[in-house]
Amino acid sequence: MSSSPPQANPSAQTGTSPNTRQSLSAQAMQWVDSVAQLTRPQIVHWCTGSADEATRLRALMIRDGSLVPLNEAAHPNSFLARSDVNDVARVEGRTFICSRQESNAGPSNNWSDPVYMQEFLGKLFHGCMRGRVMYVIPYLLGPVGSPLAQVGIQITDSPYVVANICLMTRVGGEAIDEFNRQPSFVRGLHSTGNLDPEQRYICHFPDDNLVMSFSSNYGGNALLAKKCHALRLASVSARREGWLAEHMMVLGITSPDGVKTYIAGAFPSSCGKTNLAMLVPPEADLRAGWKIETLGDDIAWLRFGDDGRLYAINPEAGFFGVAPGTSRATNPNAIDTLRENVLFTNVALRENGTVWWEGLDGEPPVACTDWTGQPWTPDCGRPAAHPNSRFTVSARQCPCISPDFDNPAGVPISAIIFGGRRSTTMPLVFEAFNWQHGTYLGATLTSEKTAAAAGKVGQLRFDPMAMLPFCGYHLADYWQHWLEMGRRGGALMPRIYHVNWFRKDWGGRFLWPGFRENMRVLKWIVDRLRQRGTGVTTPLGVMPTGQSLEAGSLGLAPQALEELLAVKPDEWYREVDRREEFLARFSDRLPPELLAENEALRQRIRDAELKGTI
Repeated sequence: MSSSPPQANPSAQTGTSPNTRQSLSAQAMQWVDSVAQLTRPQIVHWCTGSADEATRLRALMIRDGSLVPLNEAAHPNSFLARSDVNDVARVEGRTFICSRQESNAGPSNNWSDPVYMQEFLGKLFHGCMRGRVMYVIPYLLGPVGSPLAQVGIQITDSPYVVANICLMTRVGGEAIDEFNRQPSFVRGLHSTGNLDPEQRYICHFPDDNLVMSFSSNYGGNALLAKKCHALRLASVSARREGWLAEHMMVLGITSPDGVKTYIAGAFPSSCGKTNLAMLVPPEADLRAGWKIETLGDDIAWLRFGDDGRLYAINPEAGFFGVAPGTSRATNPNAIDTLRENVLFTNVALRENGTVWWEGLDGEPPVACTDWTGQPWTPDCGRPAAHPNSRFTVSARQCPCISPDFDNPAGVPISAIIFGGRRSTTMPLVFEAFNWQHGTYLGATLTSEKTAAAAGKVGQLRFDPMAMLPFCGYHLADYWQHWLEMGRRGGALMPRIYHVNWFRKDWGGRFLWPGFRENMRVLKWIVDRLRQRGTGVTTPLGVMPTGQSLEAGSLGLAPQALEELLAVKPDEWYREVDRREEFLARFSDRLPPELLAENEALRQRIRDAELKGTI
């Protein structure tokens, strides 16, 4: 990219080549040209994803102060960005699904008429890039040649967005080549605008394969290839075409006999999804020959293979992870992944040019610069890093990345885990009775709110399949799609589990050590899948025994393990009532199977209480 002053000609273009323009359809080129006419940039730059382009882009951001180079010895080729203080999380209240029919958005989404909203946004975008560069980023989601891969073009005036997209997706020749094989592409238009929260809109037009985002520069609102394309729009495509687009990590577990099992897991943001995806087994398990590999930490696309099983790919090429709480103790593979070539956002900066956040190894710095750029000391009464501060890095740097990361066919999924952050009620782990019961567990998933989304932290909310903020259509239709997938896959569908690492005692202390010790739960799941794991049938599902979790070596008090696996009737009657009230919001389209599962759970609790087994 040229570092010379922008040219006066709004249609001046850099970075593109005849091959690039010839590889894109006339429709794609016409759309890019129409956006340039609308936004009136001084220059249009076609991104190539090259190392040289990245170097020049970073140099521009360093010169204008939007990027801080880090200590080259400690963090080679790594940088710190700071967002505006009012632009630090997803804004669900400003996120819209603009389907042609309002009923298709459903009660969990904000809806606006697509004709009205495109006209309204057109006025905001009109001339918004005057004096700025318009970056055009053709990108690929998914491995090259995968039957599930999709292409898109994001247009933005934010070099920060360009830097992230080039880490999070496949940009460059492999993306351009894929445009020749794709029947359609997703259009994403973004501008930082003036960062006025009252003008912040993240709008999805599923009937037109279009996303428009204005007045935000935060990841989930501005990196349109991520949640906007890979989940909200992709979920609509998945329903239409018979596959699943899910907010899931994917990991592979190799047991000592060399058999590999792939597991997907859906967790709301900041509930341990990345830590689980990159888990390092305890030393005893490593010596025994257990191994974990990471295919993805956030999004999975799943389709039926020729053998009738569900296969998953990770559509992303990088990690956009939450920094606070990440340490060598909690996620050593993430720390090793962050050794170089990282873009940090809203973390603290030490005086020696290294980064810090709450929960990182070692003592807090005596003094540093906080995420807002202000001086910070441990006794100042505010966090040094924003609770939702992030790191963006290529997945290929992860030391435990799966050798199937670029496999276009994906990997066969044997189990799906749902998990939320619950201080009470939800046991450590249990197995669903069947796919329909598992769909009910996912549909009624609850979690305590975290800093990844705007709102009150700690508030309990339903987050079905961890997709509440990300499903691009009516949730009841989404659940129906899950049920239909189960009928199609039959006995070959993955088994479904629910986990909760966050149950606490009366003193507010976590009952389960979590992190590496979560391997005990994964091993039990693998044993169940291979018909050798013992379990106890409860009203909720099949639970492990303390022996099957090898809990004796943990040193837990007997009452702690009992509490972790307890099913308390009073709590569960309230839980069933809450679920019924939640499902009633979707009564006009709710699959009757889910209400039947809720009533069946209520009856099982009554029966167990009468028998004195709970």
